[in-house]
Amino acid sequence: MWGMIATWRMAYEGILAAKEQLEINGTCGDAVETSIRWVEDYPFYKSVGYGGLPNERGIVEMDAAFMDGNTFKIGAVAGIVDITNPISVARKLSEERFNSFRVGEGATEYAMLAGFERKNMLTDRAKKIWEKRLREMARTNISPYDGHDTVGVISLDMHQEMAAGTSSSGLFMKKHGRVGDSPLAGSGFYVDSQIGGAVATGLGEDLMKGCLSYEIVRLMGEGLEVQQACDRAVYPFNDLLKQRAGKVGAFSLVAMDKDGNWGAATNVEFTFSVATANEQPAIYLANPGPNHTTIIQPITQEWLDAYEKRIQAPV
Repeated sequence: MWGMIATWRMAYEGILAAKEQLEINGTCGDAVETSIRWVEDYPFYKSVGYGGLPNERGIVEMDAAFMDGNTFKIGAVAGIVDITNPISVARKLSEERFNSFRVGEGATEYAMLAGFERKNMLTDRAKKIWEKRLREMARTNISPYDGHDTVGVISLDMHQEMAAGTSSSGLFMKKHGRVGDSPLAGSGFYVDSQIGGAVATGLGEDLMKGCLSYEIVRLMGEGLEVQQACDRAVYPFNDLLKQRAGKVGAFSLVAMDKDGNWGAATNVEFTFSVATANEQPAIYLANPGPNHTTIIQPITQEWLDAYEKRIQAPV
């Protein structure tokens, strides 16, 4: 048995590439890294890696994390710049006994000294979007913040081992040095090979208040089926945060258990990608349903066509 689940439609091609590894007895760690690197390298995904939208200063600051579900080893970077694949740096850091979470200049310096590829991650397209937002802000009272979609992946291999990873360029127009939930264990990701894993995407400032990735894994460990665990973790917390704080940002989570069963929960419309040994690779659309449930449907070709047109539209 093997399986993968990932946040957003943008992960689909990466999952297809990693699927080939898992089918020939590849490792869960390699599958996570392969799938996320694909997203990081694609210039039209504006919330991850190359082509990711910059902070207020026009700098692409990236966050990423990797977790081994067998050993609980975690590596993470936050605010790393000019490095092609932050997920690979995070995975390398997971091998370190100490200093396994690096931030800012320390993260970038580590990556440089370790021989990771350097690259200006700000594309011309992303720069144009940033300049356009600056003009809009000067002209109106529009909020500068927009876009915070993390690619998060959970992988299960034929050895019944699991891994998880995340990568994001963070909130568009964020303040210099801002970090969201993506590199934070328990919030952006969590995995235990004997139970399962979960990863998150959305507004990090709200996601990190609930440690929802860990909560989903904890609930699965108590015996809940994966979809039940997703619903039980996400929707009551959404209600609680709305009650306590008055408003809630968008957040969505996907999960997979040690047997390859999967689930998702979200407080907005949300897409995710799945491939397992028992089902063909597919992209699904999730929406919050009645009574703390999630409505999940396959996407349509019409939706796919509109998506491709939208992400590549001229700026």
